[in-house]
Amino acid sequence: MGDRTARPVTEGRFRHRGAELVYDDAGHGPLAVYAHGGFASRAQEDRTGLFDWGPVLDAGRRLVRYDARAHGGSSGEATVTDYTYAALADDLLALLDHLGATAPVDGMGASMGCGTVLHAAVRAPERFSRLVLLIPPTAWATRDAYARENRKAADTVEREGVHAWWSARLGRPRPPVVADVPGLPPTPPERVVPSVLRGLALSDLPAPGEIASLRHPALVLAWGDDPGHPRSTAETLADRLPDSRLRVARTRADVAAWGGLIAEFLTAP
Repeated sequence: MGDRTARPVTEGRFRHRGAELVYDDAGHGPLAVYAHGGFASRAQEDRTGLFDWGPVLDAGRRLVRYDARAHGGSSGEATVTDYTYAALADDLLALLDHLGATAPVDGMGASMGCGTVLHAAVRAPERFSRLVLLIPPTAWATRDAYARENRKAADTVEREGVHAWWSARLGRPRPPVVADVPGLPPTPPERVVPSVLRGLALSDLPAPGEIASLRHPALVLAWGDDPGHPRSTAETLADRLPDSRLRVARTRADVAAWGGLIAEFLTAP
């Protein structure tokens, strides 16, 4: 989260639907909540240095980031339906309740977290003020192939172990823009990984018509050459959301600048 040593961070936790979910809470001001991508965690993202949240805190936002169910420090069971985007959105809305958020908040999410935020916003649009959608995942017409791959991956984990699946995944070409980012192991326990994979296989972003109903200002941040996060999804989101802007990163420096872009977006009149 930028220079975390210079910023007081409080860790909190709450229980929801049989799991204990953990989060960190930093800064002061209007509330912004961030949901990470699949198989990652708050700590893992900090180790990779992929996103810099310092500018958001410097811009006068209270930033809460949480570990998704069964990811990082949060607990979770091997229940497939717990890991659909819709179920994860229920966890996000429960976090807002736990935080006592009575005013609309800024909802931010990357990949799986993007799906989480969009489902939560469609279900409860009054809970959100602005949306920041980072590396939107494959959706709609391109989702079937991803779902088939996830189901095969779940079978591989059950048959050969998580290391076999993850090693094969890390052996594939990576988007050039993040080729230097270390590939860290998945944070869910091995016994839960097949359920997470199958839950994500059951998921999709809300239908384009539902997306079009959202009137929130939205910032869509994407990069290219990534089949799991294709530019086509980001472009469709930007086209369907009535008040949106799209930025596509072409270099690692572009991704490093996302923190500043997000801070400007959240504080714009």
